[in-house]
Amino acid sequence: MTTLPDRPHTALLVIDVQNGVVAGAPRRDEVIANINALLDRARSEDVPVIWVQHSDDEGLARGSDAWQYVPELTRRDAEPLVHKIYGDSFEATELEDLLAERGVGRLVVTGAQSDACIRSTIHGGFVRGYDVTLVADAHTTEDLSAYGAPAPEQVIAHTNLYWQWQSAPGRTAALAETAKVDFAG
Repeated sequence: MTTLPDRPHTALLVIDVQNGVVAGAPRRDEVIANINALLDRARSEDVPVIWVQHSDDEGLARGSDAWQYVPELTRRDAEPLVHKIYGDSFEATELEDLLAERGVGRLVVTGAQSDACIRSTIHGGFVRGYDVTLVADAHTTEDLSAYGAPAPEQVIAHTNLYWQWQSAPGRTAALAETAKVDFAG
């Protein structure tokens, strides 16, 4: 029930599953396998897939190995790639235009990092009027406990916990495991 008029479609977002972002992240291989399962389903159901790739001066320089998407995930040429430099995938990018062109009012979100770009993007989409489903078992984050953050598994669990209770007029926030994602809405 998006607040965006004439936007009946759903899109799958694959955010920042880059070598330097997920190297050493908990459940890395499981998360990537789940994203691949979602990619297969989205493609077979003609659901738009949009890839997002972060770059910065602190380890994710464009063109570097760390910046590259993990080799286990393959983007098709027809699937747009959004380059970003901020946590929110909408901020200073063409994401909104790509979604509007495809009539998308609902996002299914996967990727990394749970407490950074995923959190920023799910909130960014939600405040812009999108219905947003976070895939509970298809996002991960690195261990920042040395800096005072909770352990990664706790960060992931907390992100899942609070997202399922988000609400706002005319929009839906949802949480679903890979096997239960319904692209039809």
